[in-house]
Amino acid sequence: MDFTTLCNTRASVREYEKTPIEEEKLSAVLEAARLAPSACNKQPWKFYVLKSAEAIEKAAECHQFPWMKEAPATILCCINHDREWVRPYDDKRHGNIDIAIAVEHICLAATEQGLGTCWICHFDAALCKEKFNLPDNLEPAVMIPIGYPKGNIAPKKRTTIENIVEVL
Repeated sequence: MDFTTLCNTRASVREYEKTPIEEEKLSAVLEAARLAPSACNKQPWKFYVLKSAEAIEKAAECHQFPWMKEAPATILCCINHDREWVRPYDDKRHGNIDIAIAVEHICLAATEQGLGTCWICHFDAALCKEKFNLPDNLEPAVMIPIGYPKGNIAPKKRTTIENIVEVL
């Protein structure tokens, strides 16, 4: 599908079939994350694919969304603070920007593969770090449940282009 159709098709999915994700589809999604651009090509990320019942349950202890346990997998996306670029003019750290780019690559690639995803940032990151025994340099930033959508996906609500773009 063309890029505009892909962007229009991507949606936040909150109901999943229990159907396992084919390894080639999951690999394509993770490859899209690997190829994402980052500031000074630092690639400051680490991705954990949570597929086992134990890992899904650990993740569930960190958030308030029971529906996430329906997804056959969740990708835990972490910022590697040892690798993130820092802008020298004002010491702005770019890990949050870089992980956001990679996460959107994941979501778009999943859509292309016929899979659904949902950005989840509302979780206890400190508890997640503890549950998964993450090293000090990794910050859990986003959880992405991924799987085959169940039922119909609601149409997107977006503002008009005139509300967000100004030409100077």
